Amino acid sequence: MKNQVKEEYTTKELFKRFLPYYKPYKKTLCLDLFCAALTTLCELILPLLMRYITNEGIRNIAALSVRTIVTLGLIYLGLRIVDCIANYYMADMGHVMGAKLETDMRREAYNHLQQLSNTYYNNTKVGQIMGRITNDLFDVTEFSHHCPEEFFIAAIKTIIGFAILARINLLLTVIIFAIVPVMLLVSLALRKGMKAAFAKQRKQIGELNARIEDSLLGQKVVKAFANEELEKEKFQKDNQIFLETKKEGYRYMAAFQTSTRLFDGIMYLAVLVAGGMFMIKGLIDPGDLVAYMLYVTTLIATIRKIIEFTEQFQRGMTGIARFLEIMDADIEIFDEKDAKELKTPKGDIRFEEVTFEYPDDHNQVFAHLNLSIKAGEKVAIVGPSGGGKTTLCNLIPRFYDVTEGRITLDGKDIKGYTLKSLRENIGMVQQDVYLFSGTVFENIVYGKKNATREEVEEAAKRAGADGFIRELKDGYDTYVGERGVKLSGGQKQRISIARVFLKNPPIIILDEATSALDNESEFEVARSLAALSEGRTTLTIAHRLSSIKNSDRILVLTDDGIAEEGDHESLLSQKGIYYQYYMTANELK
Repeated sequence: MKNQVKEEYTTKELFKRFLPYYKPYKKTLCLDLFCAALTTLCELILPLLMRYITNEGIRNIAALSVRTIVTLGLIYLGLRIVDCIANYYMADMGHVMGAKLETDMRREAYNHLQQLSNTYYNNTKVGQIMGRITNDLFDVTEFSHHCPEEFFIAAIKTIIGFAILARINLLLTVIIFAIVPVMLLVSLALRKGMKAAFAKQRKQIGELNARIEDSLLGQKVVKAFANEELEKEKFQKDNQIFLETKKEGYRYMAAFQTSTRLFDGIMYLAVLVAGGMFMIKGLIDPGDLVAYMLYVTTLIATIRKIIEFTEQFQRGMTGIARFLEIMDADIEIFDEKDAKELKTPKGDIRFEEVTFEYPDDHNQVFAHLNLSIKAGEKVAIVGPSGGGKTTLCNLIPRFYDVTEGRITLDGKDIKGYTLKSLRENIGMVQQDVYLFSGTVFENIVYGKKNATREEVEEAAKRAGADGFIRELKDGYDTYVGERGVKLSGGQKQRISIARVFLKNPPIIILDEATSALDNESEFEVARSLAALSEGRTTLTIAHRLSSIKNSDRILVLTDDGIAEEGDHESLLSQKGIYYQYYMTANELK
């Protein structure tokens, strides 16, 4: 099903969507909050002990025995031991809980990303995605652990602290707590700007990551055109924008800290002046005033921590929002409810009144296209760039879904098959070969995860790749580098063909698989492709017409649809578009 991505989430919505992630760890969370309560109670006992000692010392110093002092000291020591144990659990298991929660969210985000269509990736920078599932979720880890703790501790200290202080002196307590709402209102007023600043930071760090990734991956092109200075300028521009967003965030942080210090002073001033006046009039004992000052110090420390936590809170909420933007992205290509497994297809493919336009820009590629490809037939597709050749082939494995009409495989709409089983029966060899960072063996075995080494080597032999692989430094265990940079174009292409041989699908799509190769490599790869397509339904997209002469049928696809079709000789005899292509190609030789 499809979801609509929201431009902005309210805090309430973010909490509502985030809370279910705590469910597997609710026991850990409850114990963590219990430990937080213990540490808080231990902290609140100290002012009461100091109050008792001070008042007894003033009233009757002789009543304070060594035994009493030692007893009170042992009580406090016991409380500190409990506090240390509880704090250790919070620091250890609390953070582990947050890390597990982060891991769950990252796994869910990654799984969702695997289901998103090409349209999403065409419009989203990889650097942005990486930032969302790494840095943003790390902030969520800290948030998920500290948020319940800090607010729970603040609630306990505020409620119990108010009860104790009100019992000591209600009027002074009311004066002190009257300042707290004003402090919170100021904080909330600054919060909106802080939230926007952190959202900008997250967006800009994604842009910066995307810039770095783009520049580093294209470093050969940069050097070839001697454009290092240009790339430095682009980077500096994005880097400077990021600095400006951080400056804005730090201004709000400074405002928070300044307001906190100001209200600290106001609260201490109230205790000093009002408490002193009350003590002169006999409305409060000296020991009570000492306890009062300690409780106010604790209260101020708690409020300050909550204010300072607002930064982490905002980072966490921003991280959750950016996570949800991934989770709420449309799953445009999905299994229908009654989808069946595709088993041993013959390979008979039909396009019936197919119209397609890209979902993001609604650019129509073709309309009411009809095409029939028989099982085992070798069909080549030629035509001008942008005519829809690759798009047509991408519709078969459902990288995109048709806008109108339908595509059938062995007489059944391809939407009636599960995506996994449909794509498992289609092999693709593309011009831009993608090899994963790893060994040659790992890249070939990607075509069939449970294949034996013997099967991998046999697939390489059939692809004409076994010879050069064995000449590599470590043979099949040779590390190919990121995107296979340590191999030539022809070598990478033959490895990709070996991967498809190992997969052994009944349908093959060859998308300009030899257009970027030199003549020698093209000959070797073409021989491998001929072996690969034998006995399979094969669609070949090619610019080099020499590679498709032996196709059973050639289609000339233009903006108006299929303009011509037939075998090589019949199309030449028509002296139409294909003939013009062929004559132009011969003139260029």
